[in-house]
Amino acid sequence: MYRIIGRPTKEIRRYLKAGQNVLYTGSIYTARDQAHKRLLDAIKKKKKLPIDLKDAIIYYTGPTPSRRKNRVGSAGPTTSSRMDKFTPELLRHGVAALIGKGDRSLEVVKAIKKNHAVYFVAVGGAGAYLSERIIHAYPVCYKDLGSEAIFHMDVEDFPLIVAVDAHGNNIFDNLRGVK
Repeated sequence: MYRIIGRPTKEIRRYLKAGQNVLYTGSIYTARDQAHKRLLDAIKKKKKLPIDLKDAIIYYTGPTPSRRKNRVGSAGPTTSSRMDKFTPELLRHGVAALIGKGDRSLEVVKAIKKNHAVYFVAVGGAGAYLSERIIHAYPVCYKDLGSEAIFHMDVEDFPLIVAVDAHGNNIFDNLRGVK
């Protein structure tokens, strides 16, 4: 088990290997389809972005509300391939890591390698368990999107698996028998 505390810098990312288990403690942003579209629209229009993408982690989730202040209910991963059309551009703008579930397109895997980023998977169907690892959460922008707004989350020992490492190694290739 590898522990990461704080933003995953290039130095950290180069040591991670596909298939490795990770416990992450630090900050992440959530973003799904509509938030990704808005970020890319802002990039295309050369507008100031509402979040700092440098070495950021984006978690593909739409957390459900909670009765506990500054917390969330269930926060399981969304299917990552839905964000594939947005991902290469966000990686070019500094995103260090992505969290979701499922395989990524060849274009995204190439962009992960080119930008020395990492793609983590979180266990699907475990949203209630994962939400217990979220110690603080609040929406930071696009609040009109409700649970699909971009949230800032502080997490502790958030369990992840390296699915695509900074060298382009992909656990889904292994599952398909690709070498």
